[in-house]
Amino acid sequence: MGIVPLRKALEIAEEKELDLVEIAPQANPPVCKIIDYGKFIYEQQKKEKLAKKKQHVTVLKEIRLHPNTDTHDFNFKARHAINFLESGNKVKASVIFKGRELAYKEHGKELLERFIEALSEVATKENEIKFEGRTMHVILAPLKKNKKKQK
Repeated sequence: MGIVPLRKALEIAEEKELDLVEIAPQANPPVCKIIDYGKFIYEQQKKEKLAKKKQHVTVLKEIRLHPNTDTHDFNFKARHAINFLESGNKVKASVIFKGRELAYKEHGKELLERFIEALSEVATKENEIKFEGRTMHVILAPLKKNKKKQK
C-alpha cells in the first residue's frame, strides 16, 4: 500500500475487520501490516517451537572410576562412554579418591590416560586432566564424524 497515515491505516484495518500490526518498529517509517493478530501470534509460536525442535542440546554425561578399578569394570564403563559419545554427548571421566588413595594420585592419572586412549577413536580430549578436591577429571568431546541423532 506504500506510506499511509496512521489514522487511514487504522480505518482500513477496521473496515476489513483485521488488526494493524507493527512488524518493524526500527524502520523509518515503521512497517505495519493489516492482518489477524491472533493468527500472527499463533504462527510466530509455531516457528519458535519448530526452531527449538531442531536444536541439538549437548549433555554432559559422567563416568566415575576409582584408582583401583579392575579391567572388566573399566571396559564396561568405556563401552558406556562410547555409546554416550556416539549419540553426540560429552563425557566427563572422573576418578574419585577415598581416604589413603589420595597418596597415589599417579594411579588415577594413569587410569584417565588409559581411558582417553580407549576412547581415542570416537572422542577427543577437550581439556587437560584436572585435579580438584578428591576428584581428578577430564572432559571428552565426540569427534565430528561420529555425531548421530540422539533418540
